[in-house]
Amino acid sequence: MTDENTKIAEPKAAPKWVKPFTEYVPLVAFFVVYWKTNDLILATKVIVGVTLLTTALSFIVTRKVAMLPIVTAAILAFFGGLTIFFEDDIFIKMKPTIIQLLFAIVLYVGLLLDRLWVKKMMGSALQMPDAEWRKFTIRMSLFFVLCAVLNEVVWRTQSTDFWVNFKVFGLTGLTFLFFALHIPMFNKYIEVSDDK
Repeated sequence: MTDENTKIAEPKAAPKWVKPFTEYVPLVAFFVVYWKTNDLILATKVIVGVTLLTTALSFIVTRKVAMLPIVTAAILAFFGGLTIFFEDDIFIKMKPTIIQLLFAIVLYVGLLLDRLWVKKMMGSALQMPDAEWRKFTIRMSLFFVLCAVLNEVVWRTQSTDFWVNFKVFGLTGLTFLFFALHIPMFNKYIEVSDDK
């Protein structure tokens, strides 16, 4: 039996800075090092190291790490390691293609298995019907395929300088644009859930 002074401990929400810190600090470090040195191998060493550090810090602060950052860090460590070991930048240039295709496949297989992975990640913020989640998941899967194709075209046809700018600004900008185009759809369901 509990009295009014007894409080049940609720799990703490992760600080809001953790997710952007984990996602963008390695990317910024990669870009700055490449811009200062024009050395993609050194920039790769930096992004691998900083990614592992920020992932570890995220775990220390939140006591958990979502599967997506772990998979991304593992793939980056693998392709970054190959780049560093062989001193060949082809591996780090292929990494975005592999990650984008992997995400697309996971989302598509999830649909086939009637698992809405995007709903699990974003569902607490949006109360959309499953039909809308399926539509959004298909669009997101196609978006990842498009990004993979674009990355392949860019690194195979353009200079390393151009590819680095595309990786840092192009892919990030396209991702923001993709979500921005869906804001009207999200707003509709945020408003509906707020009325309840």
